[in-house]
Amino acid sequence: MNRSNGDTVQRSITPGSDFLQLDVGQAPAGGLSDWLAGRLRLAVSDGRLPVGSRLPATRTLAAELNVSRGVVTEAYRRLIEDGHAAGRGRGGTVVVAAPVAATAPGGATARRDSPSAVFPADPGIEVFDTLRAAPARIDLSPGIPDLSAFPRTAWLRAERAVLNELSAAHFGYGDPRGAPALRLAVATWLARNRGIRADPAEVIVTAGVAQALGLFAQVLRADGLTEMAVEDPSSLGARQHLANWGLATPPVPVDDGGLVVDALRASGASAVLLTPAHQFPTGAVLDGERRRELMRWAAEGGMVIEDDYDAEHRYDRPPVPALREMFPEQVCYAGSVSKWLAPALRVGWVLAPKRYHDAIVAAKRYADLGNPVLAQLVLARLMDSGEMERQLRFARRRNRRRRDAMIEAIDAFLPGATVHGAAAGLHLMVTFETAISDADLATRALALGVKAQPLSWHAQLRSKPGLVLGYAARTPTEIGDGIATLGRIVAET
Repeated sequence: MNRSNGDTVQRSITPGSDFLQLDVGQAPAGGLSDWLAGRLRLAVSDGRLPVGSRLPATRTLAAELNVSRGVVTEAYRRLIEDGHAAGRGRGGTVVVAAPVAATAPGGATARRDSPSAVFPADPGIEVFDTLRAAPARIDLSPGIPDLSAFPRTAWLRAERAVLNELSAAHFGYGDPRGAPALRLAVATWLARNRGIRADPAEVIVTAGVAQALGLFAQVLRADGLTEMAVEDPSSLGARQHLANWGLATPPVPVDDGGLVVDALRASGASAVLLTPAHQFPTGAVLDGERRRELMRWAAEGGMVIEDDYDAEHRYDRPPVPALREMFPEQVCYAGSVSKWLAPALRVGWVLAPKRYHDAIVAAKRYADLGNPVLAQLVLARLMDSGEMERQLRFARRRNRRRRDAMIEAIDAFLPGATVHGAAAGLHLMVTFETAISDADLATRALALGVKAQPLSWHAQLRSKPGLVLGYAARTPTEIGDGIATLGRIVAET
């Protein structure tokens, strides 16, 4: 029976693709590449092509659409130039960033925060979550190590060894102070790398420095404190943690010698949060005279919270001793592996003065009954084996090259900027003499696919406009591209 087979066959081979339900018949005459690029951008914007997804091979998609391969290649090229995709060789073409603002089908706006929403004038508690979620092709956020360098092979080897040795009892509830093996490894690490002599019994394992700040705040609040002075500028995130536990954070200025202790004394505060080895974000080191002044202040009853967040990363200067070793009974010390291994591990440690030790342990117990034991035991093995010191030496060499690349790019593309804190750490602070809004600068940069933090986020007192730029997690090429983008924005301002 003849049912117009010719028509049926013709309809069955109408060009089109299951991928994004693309119908080439919708393309305007002579505008195939424009049409395809637009459809791809829209799919990236509305989430049908999430960041990390791979586009079909150009040959495959061209065959499905019955168009020349050059049409698809040109559309992909435009996505790459826009910063939405990247060519990965044999890995194909991969989506790396979504447009910040785009229109979804039917005229609705895609549910994404605009750059101005990411950088509000008064950042709230959700601001870092929002910033992390914002798509960008080059992320220059500070405080992030090179996550691609995580020692996966060594970690897996150590984990297998630990699992082979564990008895069934090890899978029960652990000591809220932390696994004894890790507390011993941390005490040894601090003695070897930070010059701190501590008994393993003094070490309390925490979920990073963030939890340490919360534990200190709870205990000091119960002891009658209502405020903790902070450096200015200082970490917005740290101030938010202290505020969450009911502590006010009066600002104390920082200069090239570190915290201005005379201003601390004048503030009347009886506790202060410091980053003395590498002040965040300026990079200043608390010098010898200021340390002696701080010791006199502490001897009068002051309490120091020492955040030793990235002291291991140094390039052009000798190591700086921790305050904890100088006056242990007036310093609550906190450190972690977040800046030299990975924040996702959520492993840090606390050394508290004797009078607060038991209260800190109790606060930790009621918070979570202790950190997961398996990760602690694996980390302890890596620290004992010397693997972590090898990892740190590797990171220092790579970070130095990336820091140098950022300084060279700033010299080339931001000639009016002043660089601060280059001798150590994972970030640089740059300030500008011109009267520009650093929040507006960060907003415009994000719209072009470059993520950075405005200095004004971290300052309570009036300061020069500036940016805080991380370099450890980006390649020299990416760093140069990102700084060049910032330079074009500043030149147009």
